[in-house]
Amino acid sequence: MRIGVLGTGGMAAALGSAWARAGHEVFIGGRDAAAAEALAGRTGAAGHGTPAQAAGYGEVVLLAVPAGAAPELAREHAGALAGKTVVDCTNPLVPGPGGVMLTTAAGESVAGLIGAAAPEAHVVKAFNLAHVSRWQHPGDAFGATPPAVPFCADAPGAAGHVTELITGMGWSPMPAGGLDRAAYLEATAAFVIGVWWAGGSPALAFPETPGAA
Repeated sequence: MRIGVLGTGGMAAALGSAWARAGHEVFIGGRDAAAAEALAGRTGAAGHGTPAQAAGYGEVVLLAVPAGAAPELAREHAGALAGKTVVDCTNPLVPGPGGVMLTTAAGESVAGLIGAAAPEAHVVKAFNLAHVSRWQHPGDAFGATPPAVPFCADAPGAAGHVTELITGMGWSPMPAGGLDRAAYLEATAAFVIGVWWAGGSPALAFPETPGAA
């Protein structure tokens, strides 16, 4: 696939690199031209340029920008994003007195706000639960069973695109419902990241039943 990446930070680097290694054509778009060029060189991207160029590139677009900026960025490029699969990997989180907190209102998700800002795009919430460092490894680096990537999508075609991206990385797709359930993935990220920051292991909260296949 041809994939436009909007952003030049850690998630843009990790996912862009993984997709380029899997044989996809990746285009890095950033407001800082030098940063986009440098990241394209590190990831093996096919090209680099502006956010507008990335939004218009190919059939899939990754929004790898701060959560608070993602809906406005989607609105700015809504025309270019129409009909495309738009992947939202953001987490709307801030530190709170008792731990990590969501910045969104009750029942609201960044993915939903992106969908409202670019109503003709096919938004998918995905890749928001694992730390950026995890995406730098193939799925088989974690053992015999590939780790899962939960995702929320409404459009079957968009779900198919993301499934292909996940499996191409050696990970396992985990459909988690429609975009109306994206808020649950974002809330789960608040829990998971909060446990990490406290020095714990969130995986211990979800043990497998002994003897289960």
